[in-house]
Amino acid sequence: MKYVIGIDLGTSSVKTVLVSREGEVCHEASREYPLIQLQSGYSEQDPEEWVRQTKLCLKDLLLRAAVPPESIEGISFSGQMHGLVLLDEEHRPVRHAILWNDTRTTAQCREIEAKLGDRLLAIAKNPALEGFTLPKLLWVRDREPECFRRAVTFVLPKDYLRYRLTGQLHMDYSDAAGTLLLDVGSKRWSETICDSLGLPPSLCPPLIESHACVGHLLPGIAQETGLLTDTRVFAGGADNACGAVGAGILSPGETLCSIGTSGVILSCETNRDADYQGRLHFFNHAKPDAYYAMGVTLAAGYSLSWFKNNFAANESFGALMKLAESVPPGANGLLFTPYVAGERTPHADSLIRGSFIGMDSAHTKADFVRAVMEGITFSLHESVKLMRAGGKTIDTVVSIGGGAKSEVWLQMQADIFDAAVVKLGSEQGPAMGAAMLAAYGCGWFATMEECAARFITRSNRYEPRPEAREKYARLFDIYQEVYGATKSLNARLLPFRRGR
Repeated sequence: MKYVIGIDLGTSSVKTVLVSREGEVCHEASREYPLIQLQSGYSEQDPEEWVRQTKLCLKDLLLRAAVPPESIEGISFSGQMHGLVLLDEEHRPVRHAILWNDTRTTAQCREIEAKLGDRLLAIAKNPALEGFTLPKLLWVRDREPECFRRAVTFVLPKDYLRYRLTGQLHMDYSDAAGTLLLDVGSKRWSETICDSLGLPPSLCPPLIESHACVGHLLPGIAQETGLLTDTRVFAGGADNACGAVGAGILSPGETLCSIGTSGVILSCETNRDADYQGRLHFFNHAKPDAYYAMGVTLAAGYSLSWFKNNFAANESFGALMKLAESVPPGANGLLFTPYVAGERTPHADSLIRGSFIGMDSAHTKADFVRAVMEGITFSLHESVKLMRAGGKTIDTVVSIGGGAKSEVWLQMQADIFDAAVVKLGSEQGPAMGAAMLAAYGCGWFATMEECAARFITRSNRYEPRPEAREKYARLFDIYQEVYGATKSLNARLLPFRRGR
């Protein structure tokens, strides 16, 4: 039996999965590492923690699996996007990594907009947002000039991990697209963007396809983990791209709904000139010569966790789902907007905050739970609507994450999205996508679609119900008015928020 390993370097932990040639997940192992939050809005990590915990994870995986190391043919990666790892001439980090959820770079975003204007969207396909890598580079240049002076290149988190395992430094296109420095359509670093901001193009690392082999494990890594030095290592991709691969989102019209802490609507594209005018993200896919459009709800599952922790701390999520099931669509006239941590799509607004609209004394806890779930799904539907307005056909949505663990939520997605919603038979997320990239890179399959057909199964299917679909369509019209109606009110409340 032959195997591959998928490594998913997440924000709070690293996960590894051992997958057979038949697509069976034989074993998995994970290890956590801490965030470093020096002050409000800052989010950093020590890159060496990623390396330490991954080595331990791989060692655990091999011990549990008890398979001969020569049977493992390849390893690939998925990783948290946008994080900045600056390296000196010996390829050592000059400071801690600045992560995707760090928000210190607003001034640098305004500088990018002022110096590039419409050219930024034309080249990078995405607006300047605090989460992206380019504003972080500029922040270090402006605020930590000594660190910037020592830096000779930068990579993203999983690229640094892969470098430490192999000694080879690259960045794949799907992660490079999230830096704001890539010409997304032409798949090359943009000299225009670098020149406009006074950045040397030499800072940008060599580019590579996600399925490409970058080399083999270093002897020391092989000794520490129990793997062999001739184990092939493949580039891998951004976590959203690998999540799409792991869900089989590989052809135009295939769409993913992922509800975790944040929420994502992602749809595969083959047209590199697709233009969503910056209202949706547009990135290179981990599949060669493919792209994906993506909308993000910042506080998707987080909104439900917030509600549970504050108002139903002693109840399980399963119990909350039972409560929601007892309430009809529309939550008896109660509407929620999930802006408890700001919003991303279609409103890139870090200051907006959430609302309950329509409360009366007859509403119960069950109504509130249902309203929170519906509000999260309405927010995701705004991305679905933008994709349809751009000419995409969305008739089937693969649902993963927390939103796929509840039948009532799966049916709600079908009714609100007005599309069939399907659940995967076995869900491993981006780690499975990374394993599939290794399997494809090893030559086990002629195409990634062939790999997906072997590795991925779909189980339950939920069709939209006509009466609920019509009711939700009317409620969605009201939902879309809430942002504009509350934006100025939230701005006036800003001085009264905690910490102000």
